[in-house]
Amino acid sequence: MRLLRAVAGFFLFIELPVPIYWLILHSFKSFWRDRVRAAFWIAGLTAWTAGGMLLWICRSLLLAATPPLWFAIVAGWALIGIEIYLFVRVERELGARRLVGHAELSGTGEMFAGGLYAHVRHPRYIGMFCAVVGAALLAGTPRLWAILAVWWVFALIVIRLEERELAARFGATYVAYRKRVPAFLPFRLWNGEK
Repeated sequence: MRLLRAVAGFFLFIELPVPIYWLILHSFKSFWRDRVRAAFWIAGLTAWTAGGMLLWICRSLLLAATPPLWFAIVAGWALIGIEIYLFVRVERELGARRLVGHAELSGTGEMFAGGLYAHVRHPRYIGMFCAVVGAALLAGTPRLWAILAVWWVFALIVIRLEERELAARFGATYVAYRKRVPAFLPFRLWNGEK
């Protein structure tokens, strides 16, 4: 039980602040352009300090005292495994500097549409979503599902900002990529996406 709570807490600490980090970077992109190194430190410290404090303060509410059901444990570990795989693949394909937003702030670099990005536009968000859902399953408390819903709303806002920035930076190339490649699933459920 302690191991499950520790793993859930670790992945929640790692993943929950990510949309806040990107929201800080994308919202003030022109300000950060001349302060790239400071941007990473300030956005990172702000997001993970706030996220860590929130998790610490709410830990008794977010991490259940009763163990989750066995199938929730299996599903939770499987989803966290998917996140680890996706993270390693994306880091290998993009590199660490690009993964933390250096290209967005510097306004340089070429558009990458290979590897996982040839199948889905946002493999990192798929991985993070899997990790947060996996952590919620391991934690065994329904309260985390409300946190997950709020997290997903923030993630969708950040994705909109990111796609707007990519369309502005890469123009028709990105617009064609966005039409050709689905956002989250390697297939389209409907044909209405822009």
